[in-house]
Amino acid sequence: MTNKTTIAAALAAVAALAGAHAAAKPYPLEQWAMRSVVSNVRISPDGKRLALLKIESRDGNPVIEVYDAADLSKEPFRVDAKPMELQGFFWLSDNHILFGARQAVRKVIDGFNRGVYRGQFGLLNLEKEKVSAFGGGGGIGVASLLPNKPDKVLISIPPPDANKGGAGPFAKLVRQILPRDYYEYDLKKGTRRLVMQGRWSMGTFRFDGEGNAWYAEGYDEGKGELLWYWRAADGDWKEFYRLPVGDFEFKPFTVVGKDEEKPDHVLVVARNGHDKLGLWSYDLQGKKFAEAIYRRPDVDVFGVTSHTNPWQHPGKVTGVTYLTDRRHVEYFDEAEGAIHAQLRGAIPAAHNVSIVSRSRDGASFVIANSGPRDPGTYYLLRDGALKTVGSSQPLFKSEDLADVEYHTYRARDGLQLAAYVTVPNGEAPHPLVVLPHGGPFYQDFPDYDKWAQLLANYGYLVVQPQFRGSTGFGERVYAAAFDAAGQQGHKMQDDKDDAAKYLVGLGLADPARMAMFGWSYGGYAAAAAASRTPQLYQCVIAGAAVFDPMMQINYYRWRLHPDVRKRHVAMDDSAIDPMEEVAKVNVPMLIVHGDVDQRVPVEHARKYIKLLEQDKYKYVELEMADHFSNTLFHHHQLEFFTAMIDFLRDDCGLGEA
Repeated sequence: MTNKTTIAAALAAVAALAGAHAAAKPYPLEQWAMRSVVSNVRISPDGKRLALLKIESRDGNPVIEVYDAADLSKEPFRVDAKPMELQGFFWLSDNHILFGARQAVRKVIDGFNRGVYRGQFGLLNLEKEKVSAFGGGGGIGVASLLPNKPDKVLISIPPPDANKGGAGPFAKLVRQILPRDYYEYDLKKGTRRLVMQGRWSMGTFRFDGEGNAWYAEGYDEGKGELLWYWRAADGDWKEFYRLPVGDFEFKPFTVVGKDEEKPDHVLVVARNGHDKLGLWSYDLQGKKFAEAIYRRPDVDVFGVTSHTNPWQHPGKVTGVTYLTDRRHVEYFDEAEGAIHAQLRGAIPAAHNVSIVSRSRDGASFVIANSGPRDPGTYYLLRDGALKTVGSSQPLFKSEDLADVEYHTYRARDGLQLAAYVTVPNGEAPHPLVVLPHGGPFYQDFPDYDKWAQLLANYGYLVVQPQFRGSTGFGERVYAAAFDAAGQQGHKMQDDKDDAAKYLVGLGLADPARMAMFGWSYGGYAAAAAASRTPQLYQCVIAGAAVFDPMMQINYYRWRLHPDVRKRHVAMDDSAIDPMEEVAKVNVPMLIVHGDVDQRVPVEHARKYIKLLEQDKYKYVELEMADHFSNTLFHHHQLEFFTAMIDFLRDDCGLGEA
């Protein structure tokens, strides 16, 4: 184990590197349109190699670079996936890297959630400097690294149509219970041996470091109930929990690991009758909640952290996390907590600091930091020295970016909500952009947000309201989206307006210079705002917007469990329908949509603009852009960002920020 004094000395040296630079704002949109230059930095299990993804040019695709960890100045070994595009990788052994890649195989989507890209995994053998295909399509998972079986891993493969589910919270649930097959894969021989085959009643499994299955989830088709199992000491599988599918949305039950303090107990994130999600110890034998490990009155438990050394401590839970102004961790493991505290005290612009990779002997670390003033920086701690490996956006200086404040405010009906406020440099009041998240059943993560930082860099105050229906803030906030009077375009829309009024009341926002911009559901919110009366905003920007709510839910309504379907269809039935509100649009609109959007097909935008008067909107259709940010290449982002900044300045009436 690395000596704590040595770590602290190395970190102090890096902290001293954070010097002052002359501000140069705003940054050119060419720079904002860049994809991450360096990402996915990981140390090999033996600590001898450091691998990362790098994009070397504006229009380039990522390559894997593998360095000598003892001397990062040496020329790295490089590999790409041409004609495919690398997406990410991780180490399976000292000499093997599993990577994912994709390729556009058609120019039009093949229906809802059937995009133009096809994924594939590959295996890089560094001893032979050879790449081979790794079968199973794009859905392979690593179930266990099998630390005690060199050159072998346990993989899982899903059924062929695993991605055909719906959207929202139930999509994740469907993928979770789909049966998977499990194989022990021999990395040297390239062969695999079937270990376990999933079925609906017991379809997904978890394994310990030795490859022994100890936990399973399944589905009772006859009763429409989710099932949870554990393997007792006698080797028999025993059911310990079941829940109707329709209840999971409001009563989630997520097993996150074993309770190291109590035999035959697991750690579970659940409400257990409370408004906020907490971390609980659950008695498998008694089939009951045993005790609350950690709960908060303000926000849900977000999840847990695992030990930073998965080779020596596979699956060990070391702390519990929650999100407010940043990602907070309450550690159970004192050693892990002490290292994290040292890192936070020394890394420049420390915000969300984590050890993302660690060698088998525990001596070498890769540390990542990201936050409002750091788009993402990676460090290597090895042999008592801490070195900067690289940044996702090396042209950005910390002092030129904007702080993000965590606020709570009350909606007009008294519901307490949260918001993230990105504050530009300069004197208030500022022109304001309201930036609602997608989903809508989602929450913003307190980290570096490219769109918010871009707008702040150009002088705009940005608020990201966590409106009713958002996750992370308890059942009351989530369930309020389904209240008869609180559905899409109604109270959910009021919540966004109330965030803007709250900032006006603080003197931060100029009430005569306000706009709304959103993507996906956020784009729907912007479209709904365009026809509101009285009008709060000078313009709206609707990106990848759901302009026709019923057309959207019709894509997947019959894939939903009846109880879930009833609730969500009722919500959309009573929603404001932008297609029916076109005549009421009373502000300029910028509409942006990718022409191969698989989640919200481009027909939404094309249908909508046919009904709009031509002088009320500008339209940008991004060629070969899907719904998701990782399909927005440099030229897409430059076109989009240029249109947005010009629109806010010239068409919106906000003037120079």
